[in-house]
Amino acid sequence: MGEILVEVATDVAFAHGVPAQLGISGDALNVAAAAAAAGARVGLLSVLTDDDLGKAIAARIVELGVSPDLLTFRTGQQGVYLVHCDPDGQREFSYARSGSVGSSLGPDDVDPAVFSAAGAVVAGGIACAISESSRAAVLKASALARRFVFDPNFRPRLTSVEQATAALLHLAPRTFLVTPSFPGETSALLGCDTAVDAAAKLRGLGAANVAVTCGADGIQLEGEGEGSTWIESIPAPAVVDQTGAGDAFVGTLTARMVLGDALPLAARLGAAAASLVVGGKGGTGFIPTLEQTRSHAGSAVAPPHEGAQPSHA
Repeated sequence: MGEILVEVATDVAFAHGVPAQLGISGDALNVAAAAAAAGARVGLLSVLTDDDLGKAIAARIVELGVSPDLLTFRTGQQGVYLVHCDPDGQREFSYARSGSVGSSLGPDDVDPAVFSAAGAVVAGGIACAISESSRAAVLKASALARRFVFDPNFRPRLTSVEQATAALLHLAPRTFLVTPSFPGETSALLGCDTAVDAAAKLRGLGAANVAVTCGADGIQLEGEGEGSTWIESIPAPAVVDQTGAGDAFVGTLTARMVLGDALPLAARLGAAAASLVVGGKGGTGFIPTLEQTRSHAGSAVAPPHEGAQPSHA
């Protein structure tokens, strides 16, 4: 659940007349697409404009293997962002989303029958930050879900540290899985200097499973019956654009856990998917198949191992 955005991507700095590629992205769609590719049946709760643009976005959602049944169409303006990616995959964003139709998502859009029956419900800090009604929808969904997955996805341009921290602390006890990033989110929102400490703190707050993403180093896991596990990162074959990599991890990890994989295996597949996604342009420019993800995960030499993260992470 969350906001879908129109994406305008360039390979050169923003300027009049530069060539650009139009796409559809946003954290919720990126997660949904990755989960569908990982083998899950996925629906996406979001609000689109009731015009040709909204219809085109809905068509793209279907192309990505995601059901359109939970989409709502309303009069308004679709959120848009521009992104410039240099050859190293670094990004510069410019957003036009204030008052977007996506931010009109509210608790009345959350169907109790659907959300209580789902294998998992995924929401993020962005959905909590874009409007009060969207935050209320996330809170309602978290109370209904059998497995609630939360990605803090802290964005200082959208919300304050205090508000993002409050959302995380409120939702953590309800989570089946929470996926903060280290060091940015773990330091700002949890006051933790290490990924191990952050995972332990979230488990102490009641989160069933925690996956702390540590960038190019790897992933620190803490889970029910799993103990503490460190997953090495999987090098990317090519880096074009880092947009959507974290979302691909969350979507793949969630799907594989719902489908029966243990946390370490699901996280390894999530890491593999994330390292493949960066080879495409845009949040949904390249979504690897499950076969591609499994092959890439199997090609990496370092298996998951028990214990704390390496000191350099």
